[in-house]
Amino acid sequence: METNLLHRGRLFDHIQLVVRDLDASRAFYTAVLAVLDIPVNDTSDGFFWADELVVSSADSPAATGVVTGRHHLAFQAKDRATVDEFYRAALAHGGRDNGAPGERAYHPGYYAAFVLDPEGNNIEAVYHGEARRSAPSVKIEF
Repeated sequence: METNLLHRGRLFDHIQLVVRDLDASRAFYTAVLAVLDIPVNDTSDGFFWADELVVSSADSPAATGVVTGRHHLAFQAKDRATVDEFYRAALAHGGRDNGAPGERAYHPGYYAAFVLDPEGNNIEAVYHGEARRSAPSVKIEF
C-alpha cells in the first residue's frame, strides 16, 4: 500500500471553496501556488486540492451543490520577493488587484499582497518578517 504524507498547520484541517468555473480557478491557483512552492493535485472528480485547500465545482461529489460565498485566505510566503511574485502571477492568471504588495499596519514587518481570485475570493500572500517557528508543520502519514 502506498504511504501518503500530509503536512498540516495547527488551526485548520482544510478549507473548501465551491466555484462556478473550475477551470479558471484551477489555472489561477496552479499559478499562484507554484510561486509559493505548494503543489496542486488534480483529480477527475470535479475538484483539485493543494495541502489544506480544496477547490471543487458545485456538481462535484466533494460539494453539496452550492457555490461558496466570498472568503479571505492568506498563504504564508517565505520572503517579500515571493509576495511580489505571487501578486504578478495572480494578475497574469485571472486575478484582480485588491491591494498591491506592501507593508501593512497589522504588525511590524507584515508585508502582503491581496488579489481577488476568479470567483471574487480575497486571496493574500503574506510574509511576517524575520521570525522563528516552533515547528515547520505537523506531518501525518497513512
